[in-house]
Order: sequence, then structure tokens, then C-alpha cells
Amino acid sequence: MEDQAYYQQFERNLRIILDALAAGLDLRSTALATSLPIEVYVLCEVLNQGAGEQFRLTTEGVARVDEFYQQFMQHEGPALAAIRAILADKRALMQTPEGRVLTKEMLIRRLEFFNEAARQVNVMRTQHTLGSPRQYVGQ
Repeated sequence: MEDQAYYQQFERNLRIILDALAAGLDLRSTALATSLPIEVYVLCEVLNQGAGEQFRLTTEGVARVDEFYQQFMQHEGPALAAIRAILADKRALMQTPEGRVLTKEMLIRRLEFFNEAARQVNVMRTQHTLGSPRQYVGQ
């Protein structure tokens, strides 16, 4: 099942993103600079509403990824159990500003996002390592 693969790679994908940020990869000119903090926030909401976890973010920007990861690692067992429980529950709903949605579907979309973000970050890091020119004109 595809969602199981995303679940199994989730922690690895987070580490890939954090390692790239720690190595100095600049995401400011990419969509990831905006989407990563939003997706981390939504993932926290899914875990908080869907399984009673207590993720609280106080930072802004891509620093949220690291803050989430620190909280995730502190409560890794319960957090992974919460993810498994949400993926197993086919009927749980959560309230969003847009209405009620399946909690499982919200989680799967976040796991897919982190999988794709890790892939993009790997490509960007490889390009940077190879000395590829920037793909934008700095102002």
C-alpha cells in the first residue's frame, strides 16, 4: 500500500530536509520556503486532532521543520503509533477551515508532501554540490 511506504520513509524524509538545511541549502527562492512551514503546521494539526498528540509550534519559516522534528523525536513512539492509528482509521473526520475531511486523507497528503520535498531537496543539494548555476536571478 502506498501510504505505508510514505509512513516508513517519513522520518528519513524529515532528516533529508533538515540535513540539507543544516548544510546551508537556501530555500528562499523556492516554493518550499512557503510550503514547508505550512505543511508542518497542518501535520501538527492532524496529529493533534487525529490522535491526541501535543505538537506546538512557536517558530516561523523553515525553522518549523526543525522544531517539529525535535518534538517528534522526543515523543517518537507515541507519534509513530498515532500515525499508524490514523492510517488504520478509515472513518475519522477532522474539522478544517474548509469543512470536515477525512483525517487519514489529510495525513496521507502530508506524508506524500514530505516524500516529494525530500526528493526536491536532494536534487537541489546535488545541483549545488556539482556547482550548477542558480536557477534564478538574485535581486
